[in-house]
Amino acid sequence: MSDARVLVVEHQADAGLGLFMWSLTESGVELERVGPTNDRPVPETLDGYDGLIVLGGSMGPTDDEQAPWLPATRALLSAGVAQQIPTLGICLGAQLMATALGGHVRTNPEGPEVGLHSVEFSRDASGDPLFGEFSDSSVPVVQWHWLEADQLPEGATLLASSAGCQNQAFRVGPRAWGVQFHPEALSQTASDWAADDLQGLTELNLVADEVVAQVRAADPELNKTWSGVAARFAELVSADRA
Repeated sequence: MSDARVLVVEHQADAGLGLFMWSLTESGVELERVGPTNDRPVPETLDGYDGLIVLGGSMGPTDDEQAPWLPATRALLSAGVAQQIPTLGICLGAQLMATALGGHVRTNPEGPEVGLHSVEFSRDASGDPLFGEFSDSSVPVVQWHWLEADQLPEGATLLASSAGCQNQAFRVGPRAWGVQFHPEALSQTASDWAADDLQGLTELNLVADEVVAQVRAADPELNKTWSGVAARFAELVSADRA
């Protein structure tokens, strides 16, 4: 039997799969990475794929003129939900999912969340195939967002929140998830993002080296926590081919 295939939409070079790359490939998943970074167009359908991951990016979920591949990406997210294919939207990916399914995204009125933070998973996460082990607990995460999905799609289940952003993780249907945080990110990714936006951090009264150092100190826990989530996603994808 051939490996399960996961389509990965990458919006920019410094927002890749991060620690998810190792966990997914180690689990026997074949990754097909598309988008401007890979000079490969976003496909029109999910035919031939067993899973979908849409990563983060600096654009907004409706910035179609700036990022003309976004309409096709929103269509894929809608298809993933409708076809009940394991689907994960990360940061911009979650905002694209919310937008595609009738939710709403805005600038976060509480201000950006940047660097090492934590999110609180609710009891509603109990039994969730991806995040069930975090039910009713606080989990460390890397954040790097100025926007938020303030209205989730109809029927979505809220799984996690933070003081600065209500809708941190949600599930739509049985097998599609959106997360506002970055489970794939460790300190190297945070360092890349900080270097790309030193002025933005200064405007937030943040010191880039301090932000990165906080993430680096948490790298072992972040790696253990979120590589496990990536492995569970791989299990869901592979189960369809059993």
